[in-house]
Amino acid sequence: MENKKVKTILAKVLSNKMDKSATVIVERQIKHPVNGKFIKRTSKYHIHDENNECEVGQQVKIQQCRPISKTKFWSLFKEDK
Repeated sequence: MENKKVKTILAKVLSNKMDKSATVIVERQIKHPVNGKFIKRTSKYHIHDENNECEVGQQVKIQQCRPISKTKFWSLFKEDK
């Protein structure tokens, strides 16, 4: 059996209005290729939140999982309070 590494990232909860789902935003900084300044880039993901634990504005850890629906392929891993 292979021991696969699962992607885990830190995200901020944007919305929790759906049942068993939440929308999170991930911010990262990249270096501009010409002038060298750092630029903020954001990505928005839908995550699977089985027990509806997420609150808006909360920092959470999410991990990649099998596709649960058309847009959900991340799940809630751990809450940081």
